[in-house]
Parts: sequence; C-alpha cells; structure tokens
Amino acid sequence: MAEIRHSRADFALGASHALRRWQRPAMIGGGAGVVLSILGALIWPIQFFQAWLVSYMFWLGMALGSMGILMLQFITGGRWGAALRRPLEAGASTVPLMALLFVPIAIGMRALYEWADPSIVAHDPILQHKSPYLNPTFFVIRAILYFAVWTVLARKLVAWSTLQDEQGHSDRLGRNFHFLSRGGLMLYALTMTFAAIDWAMSLESHWFSHIYGILVTGGQILTAMTAMIAVSSMLSQERGAAKVLTPERFHDLGKLLLAFIMVWAYFHLSQFLIMWSANLPEEVPWYAARTTGGWKAVTILLVLSHFVLPFIVLLSRQVKRDPRALGMVAAAMVVVRFIDLYWLITPSFSPGDFTLHPLHLTTLVGIGGIWAYAFLGNLVGKPVIAFNDPIIAVELEKA
Repeated sequence: MAEIRHSRADFALGASHALRRWQRPAMIGGGAGVVLSILGALIWPIQFFQAWLVSYMFWLGMALGSMGILMLQFITGGRWGAALRRPLEAGASTVPLMALLFVPIAIGMRALYEWADPSIVAHDPILQHKSPYLNPTFFVIRAILYFAVWTVLARKLVAWSTLQDEQGHSDRLGRNFHFLSRGGLMLYALTMTFAAIDWAMSLESHWFSHIYGILVTGGQILTAMTAMIAVSSMLSQERGAAKVLTPERFHDLGKLLLAFIMVWAYFHLSQFLIMWSANLPEEVPWYAARTTGGWKAVTILLVLSHFVLPFIVLLSRQVKRDPRALGMVAAAMVVVRFIDLYWLITPSFSPGDFTLHPLHLTTLVGIGGIWAYAFLGNLVGKPVIAFNDPIIAVELEKA
C-alpha cells in the first residue's frame, strides 16, 4: 500500500468558494421550480409530463455521463480524467436521486406514449406487433433494472474512491477500479441504449433508428464532459487543486472535448445521410418534423453552435490551455446540449411547430436545482483532489 503523503485537509474546498455558496441557491431554485411545475401540472397536465421528460433526460445525462467518463478514465488511466475525477464522482453519486425523479414519467406514461394507451393500440397493427415489448408493465420493470445497474456501478466506484482517500492506494483497489469499469462501461452502453429507446425513441413508435441509442448515450458523455470542465475551471485556483488542474491538463480536456463534438456531428450526419438516401416513408417524417416550420431555425442553430463555432474556437491552443476561457466555452456548450436534447424530443409532440412552454423552464430549473444541490453536496464534502490516486500522486510530486 502506498504511503499517504497528504491529508484530506490539504485539499478541502475553501469555505468561501463559489461552489459552496451556490448550494443554498440551488436548493431554493430547485424547490421553487418543482412547486411551480406542480402548479402548472394542474392547468396543463399533458404539457407538464412532456416538459418533465425533456428536462429529466438532460439532467440524467449529467449523472450517467459522469459515471461513463469516470469508468473510461479508470480503464485508460489518462491524466485528463484524474483531473476531473472529483466532479465526476459527485455527478455519478446523483444516480439514485435521478431514479426518484423518474417517478413522474412512470405516472404520466399514458400522456406521453401512444403505445401506453389501450384505445390507440387497439386500432394500430404496428403498436399491437410491438406490444410485447412496449407495454406499461414491462416499461416500468425495465426502468427499475436500468437504475439498479447504474446505482450499483456508481456506488461501488465512489465507495472505492473514498476508501482510497482513507487508506491509500493498493494494487487490489486498482484492479477493482479497472475490472468494474470494463464491464460497467459495456453495461452502461447497453442499458442506456435500451433506455433511450424506451423513454425517447418510442415517443414516435412507428419510427426507429439503429443509431439512436448511441446518439443519446454519446450526448450524455458530452453533456457531462462540458459541465465537469466548467466546474474544474472554477476549482483550478483552489488550494492544492492548482497542482493537478494545470494548463497542460486543460489542454488535454480541450482536445478531448473537441473530439467528442466531432463524434457527435459524425453520428448525426451519418443518421441523416442514411435516412435521406433511403427516403423511406417510415423514416423521413422524423426529420421532416425537425427541419420545417419553427424547428428549421433550431436545426440551423444546432449546426452552428454545436459544431461549427466550438470546432473553430477549440482549434486554438491558447483557449484550450486557459482554464477560464475553456470553462466559458464548456459552460456555453452545456446550454447547447440542452437545445440539442430539446430538438431531439420535443418535435415528437409538436411536429413542424416550434413550442416553448413555461413548464419547460420550471421543470429545467426544478430538476436542475435539486440535482445541483445534491451534486454540490457530494463535491464539497470530499477533497477536491483524489490525492492518493497514483496518477495524481505523480502530479503532486512534480509540483
């Protein structure tokens, strides 16, 4: 077992740090958002469930994407991931909370999914053919299975990390991280693919795409990456953290962010070209709903803000090596990630006609405030640096 050279106090988050000060406003904002959303549900029940689904999928991406990147780092052993480890652990720790926030979707599935309405299924041969899989009972059972898998993975990774802080690193812990992450990453990709089909793709149950699960899962990774880079840029001036969150590490994170953005563009372009060239009546309506009417402007905005502009900006070495500049780019990308998910889901309810209901804002703030409160609580309760991690220990020795 490696000798512990540092104590938890050496890397504790300062009491005056902005992340600590934001915890209370997050709780107040989240509570107000949820209350307003519930009041809105009394007036617009269908719109409430639709808005809750969009906001929920966005914040779920923060939690699961953090877990996915954390496992990827344990597999590769990259220094870039070691710099993000604490925010990633804090994000992954919110998975049980997201299981609780899924309840409104289970309650409102009949308002969301046509396959959950027996009166519609009775007159639709395609839905009848899919009913052994798309039915309310099996839908809930699968959701319970997904959250059980994700919760076990997240809790194990975070528990072992806490043990590493307290007892130091050991070869056994290293093997545990590595082997759990290898199997866990495959489980995450598999379960999230099915969850994306259940919760989002089945909104238009006559339409299907073989790459849809990859789009959603990859989007979660990108969402978490942008958010955690923004958080890490704030931590980079904190006591002890600056020795690890160096310009070199942010340079690595900037290059990785650029790579993920290019992968996002590749997946979307691949799906579009395949469906456009095939020109099948089962596939074309999905894109027609998102490229006509008010949604056409959103599509153009996404092309520019999710690929063209960040691609140009992140080519700059100076931007990638500046924690503040990269943090600002990442924070802007968090907003764009919500727009992308909004574009992916909402046209299922209003094809061709762009809609933005007040409940979209209240649910986004409500779920987000609750998530941020839990995230910040997990983050400020631990050292900002996993000082007994072998990769970080080398960085600290060099500092």
